[in-house]
Amino acid sequence: MVSIPRNKKPMIFLILDNNMHSSDEKYMQRCLELARKGIAHVKPNPMVGSVIVYQNKIIGESFHRQYGQPHAEVNAINSVIDQSLLSESTLYVNLEPCAHHGKTPPCSDLIIAKKIKRVVIGCQDSYAEVDGKGIQKMRKAGIEVIVGVLEKESRELNDAFFKFHKSKRPYLILKWAQTLDGFIDIARKIEDPIGINWITNPILKLPVHKWRSEEMAILVGAGTAINDNPRLDTREWYGKNPLRILFSETNQINTTLNLFDGSTPTLIFCDKAFINNAQNTQIIALDFSNNPIQQMLDYLYELEIQTVIVEGGQKMLQSFIDLNLWDEARVLIGAKNFKAGLSAPVISGMLKCRTTFGTDTILHYTNES
Repeated sequence: MVSIPRNKKPMIFLILDNNMHSSDEKYMQRCLELARKGIAHVKPNPMVGSVIVYQNKIIGESFHRQYGQPHAEVNAINSVIDQSLLSESTLYVNLEPCAHHGKTPPCSDLIIAKKIKRVVIGCQDSYAEVDGKGIQKMRKAGIEVIVGVLEKESRELNDAFFKFHKSKRPYLILKWAQTLDGFIDIARKIEDPIGINWITNPILKLPVHKWRSEEMAILVGAGTAINDNPRLDTREWYGKNPLRILFSETNQINTTLNLFDGSTPTLIFCDKAFINNAQNTQIIALDFSNNPIQQMLDYLYELEIQTVIVEGGQKMLQSFIDLNLWDEARVLIGAKNFKAGLSAPVISGMLKCRTTFGTDTILHYTNES
């Protein structure tokens, strides 16, 4: 084992696998790997990774770590010990460097100031504040700029970011569990106990709670809130809790439910505002005679809530499907049969992947329409 003095930082010299089609693709792949590390922390910003290469060696790399903090390019540049090498280096980044002042200064300005001679970009940023301006600024300064290396992979990584700005609504992920015979719950009776009728193996709580930690908000309807009394948190996974959202056509809501425990910021969308003493909870009145789901999505867009997981119930999920307001669906199928009960939503989309966990299966659909 090599011992590094505490007051010294090691120089980074990392040579990646040479089996890629080109060195540009090889280093761009590393950018994508780094970018994914920010998935739970950077929204509503995109996930971005950056690598700096000098004579076929990585001398600096990093990613966008936290919303409001320095971007990937800044962190990567700052990680280079010998800054004199930058003028003879290539900077790789999976998304076009910004050219505007937001919460941080423009990354393209720093790249120009450091006299980096070549920049390789995965894909152009279609966000209106950028949209080619960073590329144009760097080329005007005499930097060689290559665009479109692993472009498909780069766009897919930040699909939620691009769709949020294009569609002016949150990126919507539908999620539910269903039995082999197509039910998401038993036929409930008034006297039945409140609680979730588990369909899948408890081990699947881990990926579900991981998903929650990676997205900005989670939504349920009144029926699910009343019958299941969920907490909608990440207690089975290390990570932040998403914003909790309840959509109810009535304001007659039992405020002893877990959603009113004040532990996590919560929004309640209902037909009229009512007095609520719960901490961390806000009531928003909607006009239920005029497309209330779209009203809710407009409100969330203004709050810059980029992604929402819709977890139920059946009526809520089917409403989003019928309105074609969804981008992904994650359907968990457990090895149980209810024989009767509440039917699962009916969805038509492209099956992207199938994952098996013991006797359970997760089907991942995308909306191609």
